[in-house]
Amino acid sequence: MNKIKIEVCAFSVQSVINAHKAGAYRVELCSNYPEGGTTPSAGMIELARKSSSIKINVLIRPRGGDFLYSGLEFETIIKDITIAKQLGADGIVTGILDSGGKIDIEKMKEVIKTSAPLPVTFHRAFDCSSDPFEAMESLIELGAARILSSGTKATASEGKELLAMLVENARGRIIIMPGSGIDSSNIKDIARTVKAGEYHLSGKSIITSRMNYVNNEINFSSFPSGGYIESDEYRIKQVIEILNGI
Repeated sequence: MNKIKIEVCAFSVQSVINAHKAGAYRVELCSNYPEGGTTPSAGMIELARKSSSIKINVLIRPRGGDFLYSGLEFETIIKDITIAKQLGADGIVTGILDSGGKIDIEKMKEVIKTSAPLPVTFHRAFDCSSDPFEAMESLIELGAARILSSGTKATASEGKELLAMLVENARGRIIIMPGSGIDSSNIKDIARTVKAGEYHLSGKSIITSRMNYVNNEINFSSFPSGGYIESDEYRIKQVIEILNGI
């Protein structure tokens, strides 16, 4: 198997640095872990670019929830793509569906036009599409570079059979990149089944708050005692080493 590329979902500038140290090929830079990722701030994009030479694809998602966007939300998407390009992004990650669960062709045409010459990854909105094979063909025709998918299941491990079918049907016309729940415990099984050339993971660890004083009546974190997540260099290295041994 040719050298496999690892993309790390990075929710902080430090996570970008950790992913680079671990040997990842690329990061997907985003904010707001509890919502599954939203657009990072301009400051975060700029500092991530200054802090590392790793390839940085920027997530463009104006809110959590579904992938059916209003006119104002779509304007926000286009504006954020323009800003990400100006700040040195290497690629754009986004996804838009219509109310019937199909790829929103007209909006995605505008996204790809605005993103050019940067490649566009259609993210896991794909897993909410009504027909993944039809959605893949639409994205190929539109000129998207890549699809991030868990095979329409909660995790890539659960969706590995469909992911393998997508890779086979794509025939190299678009990159199918499995993601969701991938770690050192399952990457070998997923990779041997799917046979993809790229994989997406967070490699996350929970960082304990360094606060000496804590008001236990209030917690602004998704984790106990004000903790937060960070991409873990060791966890990422583990996955890369396993893939290199396949």
